[in-house]
Amino acid sequence: MTPDAHAGAFTRLDIEREERVRLSPLAAFSDATRGRERPLEPDLLRTEYERDRDRIIHCKSFRRLSHKTQVFIAPEGDHYRTRLTHTLEVAQIARSVARSLRLNEDLTEAIALGHDLGHTPFGHTGEDAVTECLQRLRDSDPVRYAAVEVPFRHNAQSLRVVEHLEYEGKGLNLTWEVRDGIRYHSGDEERPATMEGRIVAIADRIAYVNHDIDDALRGGLITDGELPSECTDMLGTNHGARIRTMIRSLVETSLEVGDIKMGAEVWAAMMELRTFLFDRVYLGGEAKQEEPKAHDLVAKLFEYFMANADELPDDYRPAAPNDGVALATAVTDHIAGMTDRYAIRTFERLFVPRIWRQV
Repeated sequence: MTPDAHAGAFTRLDIEREERVRLSPLAAFSDATRGRERPLEPDLLRTEYERDRDRIIHCKSFRRLSHKTQVFIAPEGDHYRTRLTHTLEVAQIARSVARSLRLNEDLTEAIALGHDLGHTPFGHTGEDAVTECLQRLRDSDPVRYAAVEVPFRHNAQSLRVVEHLEYEGKGLNLTWEVRDGIRYHSGDEERPATMEGRIVAIADRIAYVNHDIDDALRGGLITDGELPSECTDMLGTNHGARIRTMIRSLVETSLEVGDIKMGAEVWAAMMELRTFLFDRVYLGGEAKQEEPKAHDLVAKLFEYFMANADELPDDYRPAAPNDGVALATAVTDHIAGMTDRYAIRTFERLFVPRIWRQV
């Protein structure tokens, strides 16, 4: 359709003009992006950040998040979070904050939707297993594997997904601002350059602290009465109240300081809850019973494909399989891209006698 066919529509140019009036001077404006690695013709209706959001939602890695573990491995029941539902909760929290601060909601949402695309199967257990495999390679031959990056970091892998792995190796060709937000949403090495990216980094913590408490309560790992009282007194005694307190503190403090910050007392209470979760849920309790099996499964798959490069899928097979770093990278890409159920099926195919699997 020609531009005339859209007469009366609210177009990209209208949105960009509205942003200049409505958004804070601290916002990342759609018409001022630092651009893409490969330039694209502007879209008639969508801004650059809207296009990025759409590209992420339609990619294969985003769809796979629905079958990747958040905390509970192969949970019994339909109400536990997956990596996809976590991503959607992060996006909703981040959009609420961005709207209140008059920042760019589309950029915020795009970063949030892409922030965990590189997560391994079985959550952080899979991440730890891949890290240990990579470290063993480094230790076994420090020269050949000198360029192998250790530890494995899901934020760096998420960036690799959108830059190199999606669209048959072409990548999603996202804007610089979205890629920056994905790269630096986790860890302490550097903060995202945009205010929107900084929102996602904190929204990620708000989301997982609260929904992991919710899942742990549902799973009977903890009770309401076991939550630290100093935290519930500050934040609230239920899921919704705690999220509201954290969001309001983040908005109010950010307005005061001109940066994305949560109030000190609320931040301390949230981090105390995070410590509680590490002690009672992440590192102990029934939620961890299956983790050694998941860890060993990922490690055995990694070792198998390192020894059998010709069995890697065509999309992941390195051009130079004798290049140790290229092979390690390809195996890491393949393993990290697996869903929990695909990893289990692959393990069964490779290591479980067929007659047993038919019983």
